[in-house]
Amino acid sequence: MLENDKPILFGQSLEELQLTVNELGMPKFTAAQIAIWLYKKRIESIDEMSNLSKEGREKLKDHFNLGITKPIKVQVSADGTKKYLFPAASNKFIETAFIPEETRNTLCVSSQVGCKMACKFCMTGKQGFQNNLSATEILNQLRSIPESEQVSNIVFMGMGEPFDNIDNVLKTLKILTADYGFAMSPKRINVSSIGHLQGLKRFLNESDCNLAISLHNPFHEERLRAMPIEKTNPISEVLKEIKAFDFGRNRRVSFEYIMFKGFNDSSRHVKELARILNGINCRINLIRFHPVPEVELVGSDDETIFEFQNQLKAKGIVTTLRASRGLDIAAACGLLSTKELLVKKEV
Repeated sequence: MLENDKPILFGQSLEELQLTVNELGMPKFTAAQIAIWLYKKRIESIDEMSNLSKEGREKLKDHFNLGITKPIKVQVSADGTKKYLFPAASNKFIETAFIPEETRNTLCVSSQVGCKMACKFCMTGKQGFQNNLSATEILNQLRSIPESEQVSNIVFMGMGEPFDNIDNVLKTLKILTADYGFAMSPKRINVSSIGHLQGLKRFLNESDCNLAISLHNPFHEERLRAMPIEKTNPISEVLKEIKAFDFGRNRRVSFEYIMFKGFNDSSRHVKELARILNGINCRINLIRFHPVPEVELVGSDDETIFEFQNQLKAKGIVTTLRASRGLDIAAACGLLSTKELLVKKEV
């Protein structure tokens, strides 16, 4: 992420900051001081780094921009959910949702501009892939909103496939959880993937954050009809990797399951879910599907969803029904950015 042709300070790891100060001829210890200003004190300008010498601050300003980018639009739901729109590369946009609850405040962040995965039910996928977000751009979604210091949990469930941008996502997770960074507990961060095997393997071994797999159908042929990744990264292989990994006591794995009428909501699907998830200590999060333009799939009715949930529980699987939030502001990822793109085309 460049601004006025200068590289960005915000989003650098401590190791990168150490290289930066070394190249500028600044004392080594200033790297840790800069990290504190960037991630703990959340400054708005380099001039605020008051324990750096004036010469040091001038050097930083000469060679770097701070790199904080404010959202350009916000929509507020009647239930308190806020959806922020951020500018991204090549005149595109990304979305971030702030979801307040009684016991937590969750931020749903994006990891890519658009997406390659082309899931049939996802508006982001219909945009196609535009660009990977840098660690700076991902972290900026937390840093630049007014509720930044109120956020208790982060989920990577916005635009894009996180494991298709694994280098930048892992760097982001490192800064989020590092003592020099935002010092968040890995238990409060959940990264969602539709089953990108190469990225999954790295995530399991290089991060301690929680994992969520967007499953949506337990049968190969049926899942393939809605999720093209099933052809090259079948859910059977994804589950094999998960079963072979020791998650320990403090790391969770869950499965996201959007309920579609006549597609994945039968007793047959319950039995297959119980079979393929056998041996995995996990939970299933059922999600209501709400209409998305140009998508033929229809959401299951509540009676079917409740029966599906009860059948899963009877199989011994912890199953929750996720509350729908932000419906009046189109909080499903991809809707707001797509709308903004259409506006730009008309102009």
